[in-house]
Amino acid sequence: MTDVASDRRYVFAGLGLFSTILLFIAWDLVEDYRSGTALPHLLFEFAILLMAAAGIVILWSRFISAREAARFLERDLEAARREARRWRDESRDLLDGLGTAIDRQFIRWELTPAEAEIGLLILKGLTHKEIAQIRKTSERTVRQQARSLYLKAGLAGRAELSAFFLEDLLLPRSALEPSRD
Repeated sequence: MTDVASDRRYVFAGLGLFSTILLFIAWDLVEDYRSGTALPHLLFEFAILLMAAAGIVILWSRFISAREAARFLERDLEAARREARRWRDESRDLLDGLGTAIDRQFIRWELTPAEAEIGLLILKGLTHKEIAQIRKTSERTVRQQARSLYLKAGLAGRAELSAFFLEDLLLPRSALEPSRD
């Protein structure tokens, strides 16, 4: 069961409990009044009745405000998902081109399929431990294959590997345009 459904169940259980208490106290208050019970006892039960009513109001208002907050969060999440889909759709050709360019460079460096896979996972930002888990191998093997990749590519490590492929992508437009001197 989801947290939202579970929370909703607890809220309605609480509302039912407070309502039941309110009804029992109201019924007892009426019976006590009919039987001539002393005024302090009636006032005490009336105070309890008001607290039960306040509990209902507070719980209901919290439920309504939480439901509204959840709706806003759902709208924000959906907007973020739409934006991510739009970005992926607009960037698909660029990403495909970058992926092809990375594959071609890995071939030029004469990487083994394992080294190329390690390289892609490093470019995605995964740690050696995470790569080892994904590839179902030891972290030591991943480190050795990463070292071999860096050696074949003539790079010092992870940062230089990322910079090799991303450096030109991150230049400001003005740096890419020819100067008009």
